[in-house]
Amino acid sequence: MDRKCSVFIAASVDGFIARIDGDIEWLHRPEYECAALKGLNYDEFMTTVDAIVMGRKTLDKVLSFPQWPYDNTPVVVLSHGEVALPQELRSKIDVLAGDPAHIVEQLAARGLKHLYIDGGQTIQAFLAAGLINEIVITRIPVLLGKGIPLFSQFADELGLRLIASSVSDNGFVQSRYQVLAPVDCMG
Repeated sequence: MDRKCSVFIAASVDGFIARIDGDIEWLHRPEYECAALKGLNYDEFMTTVDAIVMGRKTLDKVLSFPQWPYDNTPVVVLSHGEVALPQELRSKIDVLAGDPAHIVEQLAARGLKHLYIDGGQTIQAFLAAGLINEIVITRIPVLLGKGIPLFSQFADELGLRLIASSVSDNGFVQSRYQVLAPVDCMG
């Protein structure tokens, strides 16, 4: 396969990636920061990525960080509307519109073969389009009760094959899955 779309994300045990208002501070508790993490680490994953594809809401969250975290990786923001970018980031961010398959084709034509898909709605759209090849989920030992779900409703059931699973001393459980073809529940 010459193209790959991957998800690398953290979620609460009850499946939320952020609070209702988009807050992700629950990911940065001191007891989470000090433990050695097992499994695929973020920096290792990022060395395999050609570009990050995210939605507008994810961009807004990333822009609230003290510094831009993706200096060495091209970022593509999906939006059908105008996106006001800070002057210093205009050369680092492309804004594209279109269905996920068209976006993947456009980026592959630029030589960007491994895409990191980020943000709840963007992940869901790429999954629904059958474009996600691999999902790495790190479950954080907290129940948020409500929030922005990692997964929503799909048109088809998707099978997953476990590639690896690891448990860190701080209670994080990371599972890495290969996404299989949709399961035909009617046949």
